[in-house]
Amino acid sequence: MTLESTRRQLLKCLGTGAAGSLLAPVLGQLAANAAGDAAANRPRVVFVMQSNGMNPNHLVPSGVTRKGNSRYGSDTESLVDLSLTGRALHEALQPLAGHQQRLTLIQNLSGRIALSDHSANHGALGCFPANKGPMAQTIDLALAAALPGVFRHVGLGLGESIGTAYSYSAAGPGQATPILCSPELAYKSLFGSVAQDAGQREFDHRTNLLDFLADDVARARSELAGEERHKLDRYLEAFESLRDRQGKIEAMREDIRRGAPQFGAKLQSTTSSVILEAQFELAAAALVTGLTNVVTLTSGEGGQRFGKFPELGIPGLHHIGHGGSFEDKTAEQCFVELRQLHTRLIAGLADRLQSVPEGNGTMLDNTLIVYLSDSGEGHHPSLYQWPVVLLGNLGGRLRAGNRYLDFPKYQVRGHRTMANLYCTLLHAVGQPRDSFGVADPGLKDFDQTGPLAELLS
Repeated sequence: MTLESTRRQLLKCLGTGAAGSLLAPVLGQLAANAAGDAAANRPRVVFVMQSNGMNPNHLVPSGVTRKGNSRYGSDTESLVDLSLTGRALHEALQPLAGHQQRLTLIQNLSGRIALSDHSANHGALGCFPANKGPMAQTIDLALAAALPGVFRHVGLGLGESIGTAYSYSAAGPGQATPILCSPELAYKSLFGSVAQDAGQREFDHRTNLLDFLADDVARARSELAGEERHKLDRYLEAFESLRDRQGKIEAMREDIRRGAPQFGAKLQSTTSSVILEAQFELAAAALVTGLTNVVTLTSGEGGQRFGKFPELGIPGLHHIGHGGSFEDKTAEQCFVELRQLHTRLIAGLADRLQSVPEGNGTMLDNTLIVYLSDSGEGHHPSLYQWPVVLLGNLGGRLRAGNRYLDFPKYQVRGHRTMANLYCTLLHAVGQPRDSFGVADPGLKDFDQTGPLAELLS
């Protein structure tokens, strides 16, 4: 059966009414899947950002020795590109061993432009100064613009207080976007259309309110002219966009109902590890049900708001950042335990996506998970190196998987930056840029442009 005949059959079954038009963006995907067409390989990107630094040693597999390992990164003078075959992951990354063939461990990318005493805040995903707020679009929102979904971008996280954080993602200059730190709030936002009782009523009420507001603004528009009408049009576009999204969600209600996670009391938990687990489950459900193609998962709120894990015997992350111990656990043991918690959750997300057929493979085949810290290599970082773990290759758009890459150190020929990595991701999804964020003045005599050729297919 051809892709076109499959699409016609689906349209005939659904009819040409409101449901058919609302589902139009989804129909092409369903038809491509039914026909086994390559168009079903829709790329998705998930960022997982953990606070308090990522020790570069945690990325070094067995049989590899990094020379030097000073504050400037390793003493690598030329690119190291090794296979992970036959090598054991560091214990901190051991939960990812089941996906080792999909892993790419990247060392010695710098991000000095985002230097701060602790978190790089928006600069971690934006490659600009850490303490000047959202100066420009961050990479997650840039990818979201290239990979649109019902929800352009979903931000979920763990904060020191249950609420909303605005420290990491931005749609543009001065446009910080939210990270929902409450699983309950996130569930209602994403799956309110299939919630029971009060949740369902709230979703329906919000939809009716948007209908009323959009109609009301449209009526007011007819009374205005010129510049005032132009201003009102911006409001109307915003209301219509919200109403359109509510309509799409309503049309997808049954698909969402099947994919919505069942949490019980987990949504109201105040235990950090349980909150994180719930957020990862929500992220998986949002991806599987097709609500979004880009997710940012954070553990921490920027600045010195690292989060707390008393259930693990780690009541304060700032303390271990300065080498302090808790009871019988050294700082390093605490960091390894926290890294294992996060990598277990990443592995679980990967397992969930791998269980869902898509095209000629699974959803995981078409997904990239980017794992990093908001403060590069440490609690008080230098950002001469910014360790990154990649899981996946975006359906072959990246030459990633089963690799260990250690780039030449800072101010050595061949050195590359986080901005080059982010350019690589944009090239991979068909929105090429050769610069991202703000250039590093410490590398003014070096070419800082373009993607990482070592990663592009």
